[in-house]
Amino acid sequence: MSAPFHLAASIGSMLVMAAALPAHAADTTQQQLAASTCAALRSAAQTVPGNGPMLLPSYPSLKQGDDSIRALQGVAFVYDNALAGVALVACGEPAEARRIADAFVLASAHDPGFSDGRLRNAYRSGAIDGGKVELPGYWQSHGNYWSQDPYQTGTATGNVAWAALLLLNVYDSTHDRRYLDAAVAQLHWIQAHTASGINPPAYEGGLFGYDNAQRAQHWKATEHNIDVYAAASWAARESGDATLTQQAKFAGSFVHMMWDGTQHRFLVGTLDDGMTLSRDKSGLDAQVWPLLAFNPHPAEWNQVWTWVDSQHRSGEGYGYRRQPDGVWTEGTAQVAAAMQAGGKAVPDSLWQLLAAQRSDDGMLYATPQPRIGTDFAIGPTSTHADFFYYHYPHLGATAWTALAAKAWNPFTGRQMAHAEGKP
Repeated sequence: MSAPFHLAASIGSMLVMAAALPAHAADTTQQQLAASTCAALRSAAQTVPGNGPMLLPSYPSLKQGDDSIRALQGVAFVYDNALAGVALVACGEPAEARRIADAFVLASAHDPGFSDGRLRNAYRSGAIDGGKVELPGYWQSHGNYWSQDPYQTGTATGNVAWAALLLLNVYDSTHDRRYLDAAVAQLHWIQAHTASGINPPAYEGGLFGYDNAQRAQHWKATEHNIDVYAAASWAARESGDATLTQQAKFAGSFVHMMWDGTQHRFLVGTLDDGMTLSRDKSGLDAQVWPLLAFNPHPAEWNQVWTWVDSQHRSGEGYGYRRQPDGVWTEGTAQVAAAMQAGGKAVPDSLWQLLAAQRSDDGMLYATPQPRIGTDFAIGPTSTHADFFYYHYPHLGATAWTALAAKAWNPFTGRQMAHAEGKP
């Protein structure tokens, strides 16, 4: 949920998956999927001219002419680009990952409205010219005004943490101190702007809205605090910054508090008041990311698989919300990654499902269905749960699948111990 209003999807009808194949066949499917998704990401990156800073479009196939999706055309969500950058590292393309990291560094240093080093949730995609990273937007002829999306101009805590994770992955591959310093700066921004001591203490959602009317989001997300825990733990080890050690402990404590030992699952966080626990909803990412980010983690957390299979299963894959209305490609890849992190065998049918989401340009659709729901809203101005995934090729879905197929843990910048020697 780091980047609400993500649209994406897959071929319209579900394919009947083959029965489980021998282990060597599963390995072959995984290897082919690693090769195809890495090739798609490499091609997307190399399509952007030059070798300087760049950002990739989250929905590369969207074309002009459809006003219903105009707000997403040419938009580069920070979360998707952070994922793509980490996946490019895993795919053996550190130079292309560095271009995305360089764009993040520029964007935080040259924001058009603020001087506090923040990153926005989204920018305009493409090569960065003149050292200026543009915010998304378009001229609305009906009414003659410049239109921007209030989520895109905001800053969500989880997105900032994911940007830090990319910067740390790039630092690990380049040993260039600028990227470590940039990651530390983003984590300090989170500390200064979203930390809340109100019980349960945690990092809040971030900021939403236009520059002249940004609103603090007081809800606290398990998923966001997982991201902060992972990035702060890593940055603390590399920098020796004691404040980051405390930041990791602060975020990690919240995640531990969100474990429901009765239902054997993680609560998604709090409601808008920042205090009331949200018990009705469930997000797949909040269930499986702790298994990747916390190492070691309490043994009882492994019981979450019963919840995942009973509440999030959708055919051969997994959906975003509780009792899902379809497959979430990105989340299904997250499940595959978490399985490998815990030494669980990934069914070949799951790899086959992911492979079936490939679009003509190589990117994966976010769902085989026309649209799937999440039970969450995009922001405080929403009147209903309007955060959906659609049937569009999606950068984030492709990147998570590449990470899973490469057995690469984005929270640690390492191949998973149980999967060493894999593709």
